[in-house]
Amino acid sequence: MSSFNLKVIASDKVFFDGKCQSLTAPLYDGKIGILANHSNAIMAVETGELKIIDENGDEIEAFVSTGFMEILNGDVTICVISAELPEDIDEYRAEQAKERAEEELRQELSIREYYKTTASLARAMERIKVKKKYEHMDQ
Repeated sequence: MSSFNLKVIASDKVFFDGKCQSLTAPLYDGKIGILANHSNAIMAVETGELKIIDENGDEIEAFVSTGFMEILNGDVTICVISAELPEDIDEYRAEQAKERAEEELRQELSIREYYKTTASLARAMERIKVKKKYEHMDQ
């Protein structure tokens, strides 16, 4: 299978930099699958699960938060606020963040506070979902 260059950059690290066969990324309106020779595009990435099939056929799953993806001349670059492997997710911390966000949503909030809190809740819930989905891999 053909491969393409992929670079996933989080705010604190380069999460992935290499060749891959395919990529599945979360978007605001669903998921998108990318293969070699995809047309040029720029897309908003949503909080969710990112799946990479590297050039050896190994699958890499990760949690990613919001950002953007650029496909240019067959190369893909993804810039997100955070990217984490399931085994690196602190489930207790994610549960605490979820509970804080749910409590804040029960309060009267300004529009800005509401959107900030719902984004925090979405990130926490996605972290928990990805962690639980791949929990068996930690053992």
